[in-house]
Amino acid sequence: MNIDVSICIVTYHARDFLRDCLRSIYGTVGPVSFEIIVVDNHSADGTVEMLHDDFPAVRLLVNAGNIGYTRPNNQAMRISQGRYILLINPDTLVEQNTITELMGFLDTHPEAGIAGPKVLNRDGTLQKQCRRSEARPWDAFCYFSGLSSLFPHDKRFAGYLMTYLSENFTHEAQAVSGSCMLIRREVIEQIGYQDEDFFAYQEDTDFCRRARLAGWKIYYNPAAQIIHFAGEGGSGVQPYRSIVEWHRSYYLYYRKHFAKDYWFIFNVIYYAGMLIKLALSLLANLFRRKKVVGTRKP
Repeated sequence: MNIDVSICIVTYHARDFLRDCLRSIYGTVGPVSFEIIVVDNHSADGTVEMLHDDFPAVRLLVNAGNIGYTRPNNQAMRISQGRYILLINPDTLVEQNTITELMGFLDTHPEAGIAGPKVLNRDGTLQKQCRRSEARPWDAFCYFSGLSSLFPHDKRFAGYLMTYLSENFTHEAQAVSGSCMLIRREVIEQIGYQDEDFFAYQEDTDFCRRARLAGWKIYYNPAAQIIHFAGEGGSGVQPYRSIVEWHRSYYLYYRKHFAKDYWFIFNVIYYAGMLIKLALSLLANLFRRKKVVGTRKP
């Protein structure tokens, strides 16, 4: 049987969100052949039992522990059979025709290797991280310093989250969010799987950059939409580890792709800034009832 799309989901202690996600997929996927592959990182919340009872057609892999996000994504992709692979988080809801819209877009744009939808917060606002630049130091500095928020329509300062472009306009991006990205199989055949040095976070930006360097284009397509609750499941269960991994991923990404482009002294300053930000994030979260990994979502 030829499969159009393999839908790959990595989950950890997100049973109820995963159930709702799967229901939304089955209710909206449209007239295409598909398979769903779920990789569970040894959840203790009844996830496996729920899948056996409610979704017996799902292909399930169960790991012996929490091995992060990137390695399980690769586990799923390695056994996938679809001509497209959809990576999607368990704490999402898929809107009507989103998957077929993304597939149709790649079908009609052969230069496009990856496409991402418009990602909405739970309150219906845009989750700005769903389209972004490759996070070079200037863009990262403007983002973390707040300059991008002060000048959201100025490309010089708002490059990271691309807020100078309309959220309702289909356009190229340097990266799209790993919360939902559709990948052409030929991209994986050409550049390989996600880099497992990343436990979680920034593996999506790294993958998109590698695809672009291989000649593929990345697109943000707002005609397709999902809701992403963000921070539920994995990062919410182990918040301090997730905060550390979030910052570590920026360090790994910068070291891998950009450190060679800058002077040694600049790199030392940049790494020191990352350590300071990590320390401040850990300190701030000591006093928060709900721990926040990355930026707070409405």
